[in-house]
Amino acid sequence: MRALEGITVVAVEQAVAAPFATRQLADQGARVLKIERPEVGDFARGYDETVHGLASHFVWLNRSKESVALDLKSDRGRETLQALVDRADVFIQNLAPGAADRLGFGAAEQRDRRPELIHVSISGYGSTGPYATKKAYDLLVQCEAGLVSLTGTPETPSKVGISVADIAAGMYAYSGILSALLRRERGGGGATIEVPMLEALGEWMGFPYNYAEYGDSQPPRTGASHAAIAPYGPFHCAEQQQIFLGIQNEREWARFCEQVLRQPELATDPRFVRNSDRVRNRAELTAYLEAVFTELPIDEVERRLEAAQIANARLRDMAQFSAHPQLEARDRWRSYDSPAGPLRALRPPAMLDDQEPVLGPIPRVGEHTDAVLAEFGVPTTTEEEAR
Repeated sequence: MRALEGITVVAVEQAVAAPFATRQLADQGARVLKIERPEVGDFARGYDETVHGLASHFVWLNRSKESVALDLKSDRGRETLQALVDRADVFIQNLAPGAADRLGFGAAEQRDRRPELIHVSISGYGSTGPYATKKAYDLLVQCEAGLVSLTGTPETPSKVGISVADIAAGMYAYSGILSALLRRERGGGGATIEVPMLEALGEWMGFPYNYAEYGDSQPPRTGASHAAIAPYGPFHCAEQQQIFLGIQNEREWARFCEQVLRQPELATDPRFVRNSDRVRNRAELTAYLEAVFTELPIDEVERRLEAAQIANARLRDMAQFSAHPQLEARDRWRSYDSPAGPLRALRPPAMLDDQEPVLGPIPRVGEHTDAVLAEFGVPTTTEEEAR
């Protein structure tokens, strides 16, 4: 039995946050009925056409789901959705602020109707407070959470290169749903879960918050280096190659000086003896390291780091990630189907050791509408017209 086999999820979802949560539920065996606009569907379907004509975000987030096309502006569409929700274990939505309540699918109304329902709402800023109706996109939430102020170089703040606020919200929605299902199984009834993107990403900001709240200033922007640890980040080697490394404690620092730099006296240099000293004198420290590294091929630098048990990495682009030897050795890649043919994706993390994930196909818009409506006893448009 799969972990979530027998659980039905109805998702009025779009873009990233809610689809990320529900795809993980589907990976574990839950049935996910994805409610989409007729014809156009989830607007993430139109973000790009790079995956053999399909959108890269959409194929990442929507395998294994059944697409049911409903016009929620119509009475019939809302009545049909209600029929589905009435038999669901979980209802999740990430519509614009207030839209679910206006449609009659807010938490209060649906939980009053079915106390055992797990009702989940993902929003930008939450349902109360001065930002409740403010539009929210991933970049904007990164700004509001202070993340952009920490990311980039001293000259240029930058956003994170993936939809990290959406992903954070999706992860907390997923874990919240699992907690609610466990509690309900123990007789605790249903649950109302609200996951604002600002609060989800804010939880991940604990280190810089503490650093700024109880220190003199917030961590500075340091590019790919660490704001509070040195040496930590990229360093140049011969032939314009770069290697990334991280020193975590003074034992490693002494070993690094002796075995990698082959300058053991540097370990006790007053400028570098403690991490806080090395951070304060980062520019001088980097000059010492690169004076050694730039004379060596990157393979030799990596060999020395590995021999000294110093954490290190090479900067990989996406093509190199796709061919990563560790993922290949651990058999992490799987194939799944789509309207554009077979696609490749990583096996999801945290699967139970004796189970493969559900890797069903990407649905076409409304592909399952008639079959689902027939199963739930709702007449299709064709059947109504025949009457």
